[in-house]
Amino acid sequence: MRSIRPSSIVRRGGGGTRRTLAAVALVSALALTATACGGDDNASGSPTAAGVGDGKVRVPDDLSNKLREHGIDMDKWKNGAWKNWDRDDWLREANDFINPIIKGLWDPDRMRDADDPAKSVGDGDLSGDEGVTDPTPQPVEAQAVKAPYHTNAATSGKVFFDAPKGTMVCSATVVQDPAHPGKSNLIWTAGHCVHAGKEGGWYRNIAFVPSYNNQSLSPTEMKTASRAEVAPYGVWWADSAKTSQQWIDGGGETGGNGASYDFAVIHVTPEQGGGGKSLEETVGGALPVDFDAPAATDVRSLTASGYPAAAPFNGQRLYQCSDKPGRLSIAAADPTMYRIGCTMTGGSSGGGWVEAGSGGEPTLVSNTSIGPASSGWLAGPRLGEVAKGVYDSVSKQFAGN
Repeated sequence: MRSIRPSSIVRRGGGGTRRTLAAVALVSALALTATACGGDDNASGSPTAAGVGDGKVRVPDDLSNKLREHGIDMDKWKNGAWKNWDRDDWLREANDFINPIIKGLWDPDRMRDADDPAKSVGDGDLSGDEGVTDPTPQPVEAQAVKAPYHTNAATSGKVFFDAPKGTMVCSATVVQDPAHPGKSNLIWTAGHCVHAGKEGGWYRNIAFVPSYNNQSLSPTEMKTASRAEVAPYGVWWADSAKTSQQWIDGGGETGGNGASYDFAVIHVTPEQGGGGKSLEETVGGALPVDFDAPAATDVRSLTASGYPAAAPFNGQRLYQCSDKPGRLSIAAADPTMYRIGCTMTGGSSGGGWVEAGSGGEPTLVSNTSIGPASSGWLAGPRLGEVAKGVYDSVSKQFAGN
């Protein structure tokens, strides 16, 4: 597998100069063969809407007022108006994120069908890039995680969302929340899994399914699987999402802009109440995040997890790759990224990269952001000050709850 030109890389992230935290917001970086997307949208009017005023989701008054300024009626939104992707209705600012729960929207069929890759990147040569870039790693064959996933990869799961081109998928990881030790409702994913970047705004109907297809059912079995089999630990809706301003300002479907800042933190709430338990309590764990991530040369091995959806995968099963990382530099002004050999494809975007720390404790140090269309390697941002600012912002938002 050869490296790819910045112009043909699929990713999301911040622009040119490195900024200290600017406004945090959800940023989307369609990395890798990019996120997978299906044009099928069958769930139009049938689900029961839930959200403002029904005790399930409360929209802050200031945000409701801002939405009204955009001409958006919340009741109409929940009943199908979210499908309007006109530029004027596609909210993009950091504080514009709105994601009312629509009960039943993510049924087994809709989740299963959100697996058709819609974007890809070309192969090329990175030799003209400034900064430090190591030789392209040899492909590492992705290994299927042994079922049940809850036993072997409890913090991993799948993200579903709606975009102008249809239903789409990413991967994500449950992470610790310093404001709620042992009771986190935070997940970590890629910026491009929540926001379209420079040319768009926030995606809609964002939901997380921990241990999706926990028993690793076959595609045939998945066609008749119940929601309890597909989502044994429930469907968790995003009620807050933030990413770097760099991603919002410069992220795009192709090219290298923003990949070094292609990360996002989402706070979730259960669609069905959750019995009072947090996401961390429900799945039985959450990973710490290292914002002083070691240099690639100091890391022995990283393990990336995800639900690859582009061929030869089908998006229904969880996979992992482990490799010693190298360095990838897209722009001299941006932080150098980690890069590993891995054959996972689109749909694995956002999945966590984990290092076993000095004490043996698994720690999240990156997430899948970009890779070539023909697969073979993945790259992810090295987390630092900007990433910590995004994380702390979401944690503090719910600190009093």
